[in-house]
Amino acid sequence: MEYSPVRIRMAATTGLPGFLLLLLLLSACGRQLVDGQVTAMARPAGQLPQRQQQQVAAALELRRDPGRQILFGDLHTHTSFSPDGFILGMPLTGGEGVRPPADACDYARYCSALDFWGISDHAEGLTPRLWSITRQSIEDCNQVSGDPVSPDLVSFLGYEWSHVALKPEQHYGHKNVFFRDTGADRTPPRAVAAPREQLASAPLARGAQLTLAALDWRHRDFYFGIQSYYDEIADTPVCAADVDSRELPANCLEIAHNPAELFAKLDSWGYPALVIPHGNAWGMNTPALTSWDKQLTDQYQAPDYQKLIEIYSGHGNSEEFRPWSSVRRDQTGQLVCPAPREDFLPCCWRAGQLIGARCEDPGSAACAASVAKARRDYVDAGISGHLTVPGAEVTDWLNCGQCEDCFNPAFKLRGRASAQYALTLNRAGNQADRQNFRFGFIGSSDNHRARAGNGYKESGRRAGNTETMGAVSKSRINRNPNRGDRAEKSSRRLQELGAIGLNELRNMERQQSFYLTGGLVAAHSEGRGREAIWEALNRKQVYATSGDRILLWFDLLDEEQGKIPMGSEVSRGSTPRFRVSAAGALRQLPGCPEYVTQALGAARQRSLCANECYHPGDRRKGISRIEVVRIRPRQGAHESARELIEDPWKVLPCEPASAGCSVEFEDPEFPRQQREMIYYVRAIQEPSPAVNAGGLRCEYNERGECMAVNPCYGDFRTDFGDDCLSPNEERAWSSPIYIDYRR
Repeated sequence: MEYSPVRIRMAATTGLPGFLLLLLLLSACGRQLVDGQVTAMARPAGQLPQRQQQQVAAALELRRDPGRQILFGDLHTHTSFSPDGFILGMPLTGGEGVRPPADACDYARYCSALDFWGISDHAEGLTPRLWSITRQSIEDCNQVSGDPVSPDLVSFLGYEWSHVALKPEQHYGHKNVFFRDTGADRTPPRAVAAPREQLASAPLARGAQLTLAALDWRHRDFYFGIQSYYDEIADTPVCAADVDSRELPANCLEIAHNPAELFAKLDSWGYPALVIPHGNAWGMNTPALTSWDKQLTDQYQAPDYQKLIEIYSGHGNSEEFRPWSSVRRDQTGQLVCPAPREDFLPCCWRAGQLIGARCEDPGSAACAASVAKARRDYVDAGISGHLTVPGAEVTDWLNCGQCEDCFNPAFKLRGRASAQYALTLNRAGNQADRQNFRFGFIGSSDNHRARAGNGYKESGRRAGNTETMGAVSKSRINRNPNRGDRAEKSSRRLQELGAIGLNELRNMERQQSFYLTGGLVAAHSEGRGREAIWEALNRKQVYATSGDRILLWFDLLDEEQGKIPMGSEVSRGSTPRFRVSAAGALRQLPGCPEYVTQALGAARQRSLCANECYHPGDRRKGISRIEVVRIRPRQGAHESARELIEDPWKVLPCEPASAGCSVEFEDPEFPRQQREMIYYVRAIQEPSPAVNAGGLRCEYNERGECMAVNPCYGDFRTDFGDDCLSPNEERAWSSPIYIDYRR
């Protein structure tokens, strides 16, 4: 990846002033991002039949009709056209420079060997020029896919609408928008962004950009390009708010302030599209007490668009509900700090403990007042509460704010923004008016380094397979001066700290221990073509995996209709019976297949794939058990989510070390309860090491209390070759089957 070249005749300069003048001239030249080039070679034709034969063999061994193909994809991929993706490429923090959409195409085809993928750069950074380049790259990627009926790779065009607010009632979260088609005559001319105040200027001042270029002269083009990239965003005017999308000028940035406006703009064009919420339960930039409740309305639900939800990615798991919260409201509606529970330590409470430990007289009224103030200051600071305790380091916070019994949880999990909680909701009314969220489940990567489907091998924590970033040496670490001194006796209000960088506000230092390799979406598809995959997504006949390519089937058995697959919505009055079958992922061989080297060449294989590709052998990993989750949508305000979510409702063991498992179960309570029920399953694979699966890596005492943590840092404090591996039970989640009660 390069910038568009600008040649300068270098005048003779002497001394520091001349050197700085030269730097200023270079940085002012305005290097713009360009598109890169897709490698014009499809995968060998023999690869696809071989993969299909392996699936058929696994299905037959489980006594399943092979039926539809299971195709694996990633519908959440960022490149350097995203603002955060651009900054992640900074070489001095371990980045690789700029990665354009063409790199994402090559990675999906050769490194991860996906069946389909979608690009989803943040619309807030996609100027019309960059959107046009993105569309062309996607078309180029499809152009070299071979037979359109059975292509080696299907590429979807999309973007991410990223809505962030400080108050939970104003926060709508992140949604990926994908279009079925890719041509300029069948897709909008612009992406639609959320309000973009945070992108008003570059995250690094021009002086800092020049300093970095001087420190890392070999990569100077990258640092000189930072200002140009953000200038292009800032110089693109915001479209008029009261004009129909079809009537807007070509070169403006279109804004949707809430989901209703986003859906209305999609309606205006009328092109087939899917809107996929994701990351709703991440606490990194999601306010505590954020809840799905406010989006279950006619304006914000849009079931024709929002058919799927991403429950797992490289940012963690957003599936599971927990009843605790980092803050609560008192009787007056004010946010206050809740007391700790046996299974949860609020960070605001920990802030009080840290300040209390600094008191000269811990039993004094003055100390009690300082502790209370610390908790108050933390709560008032929202997602940036970690900045209110002067000098506090990552290790001081122990495991506060974290779910200790969740699978690969998102950082500071927000339970009422989880997928499980969303499924409990039911807007009361008569049968015609009743509304529920009836999502299908998918996983994806959310990788910001153009690495679609990057979870095929658990390695490369600092080689682009996670979002990990940080100073490459102690001399280059950039610690925020607002941290303060550990000797200070009192907490600080966030407003006292002045200007603070976005990464520091979001506590990215602690977040590094929660970056994982990404998940996948698997589609039960009638064929490999674009239309077939799109139909599978629309039917919700899809499932999520944590990265391994586990095969999963989940059906309701019906005497009249036969097998009714995952994602279906049905009505019945009799006892439902289900069948679930799963086969473990194929064990990986080291390195890359020979065809990858032939297509990319050794140098690009090393740069793009880090010399590790999806390279399956013939043996499968074992499936240890099947877990069944049952959820009852609520029938009134008196019912709590904790009572309605039964997780797990059943645990069905598989034979030890078995590569496959097939079991049946039924629910005799269904006709007696006479209410809607939701069922989905998890196929749990035998333990294997995975990047950052241990999170903060707590050390527990005999009472189960976390006494110390061993974070996996993004900078030099954790060795760059350390992948921070911990045992992990990789898994696949089926889409739910929704059964309404009918007499």
